[in-house]
Amino acid sequence: MKENIVQTKSYAFAIKIVNTCKFLQTEKKEFILSKQLLRSGTSVGANIEEAIGGQSRKDFYAKLTISYKEARETKYWIRLLTDTHYLTKSQSKPLLNDIEEILRIIGSIQKTMRNTK
Repeated sequence: MKENIVQTKSYAFAIKIVNTCKFLQTEKKEFILSKQLLRSGTSVGANIEEAIGGQSRKDFYAKLTISYKEARETKYWIRLLTDTHYLTKSQSKPLLNDIEEILRIIGSIQKTMRNTK
């Protein structure tokens, strides 16, 4: 079976998000923003999984769109946590790079689907 890049990358990203949230809660004692990050950051991959299991092309596209929105929200929380000094730039840079890559992949899939209706 061929590897699904967006599935693989979003799962690896979710692991990084879980570990980042553990750090924020144990080391920084930050519980509110980290929960938001955890929710949106893990939702990206969960919605991709749902899209893959979609019952129709329309269902796949809808779940993929939710995943894209969750990725945008995750990017926001990472930036906010960085700008409020809960995360250093060196901690957030790899996360931002990963989420940007995931956003590009999802956007590309969406564009291809729109062009092949």
